Amino acid sequence: MSDPDDGREPSTDEPQWRRRRRLAEVFGDALPETTSDERDEAEPPGDDTGDSAQDRWLRGQVPPHHG
Repeated sequence: MSDPDDGREPSTDEPQWRRRRRLAEVFGDALPETTSDERDEAEPPGDDTGDSAQDRWLRGQVPPHHG
C-alpha cells in the first residue's frame, strides 16, 4: 500500500464502488438519506406569533439582563 503523502497518484485499478465504499467508511455520509420534510419529527407547531418551538426555546434561554 502506498503512502498517501508520497506524491504519487492513487491506483486506478480500484473499482468505483469500492472507492465510494472506502470513502464512506472514512468520511461518513455527507448527506442524510431523507430530508427534514420527509421525517416525522414530533415538533409542535409554532404559536400564533409564527415562532417555532426552537425559536421559543432560544428566546427562553436569553438571560434577563440581555433584555
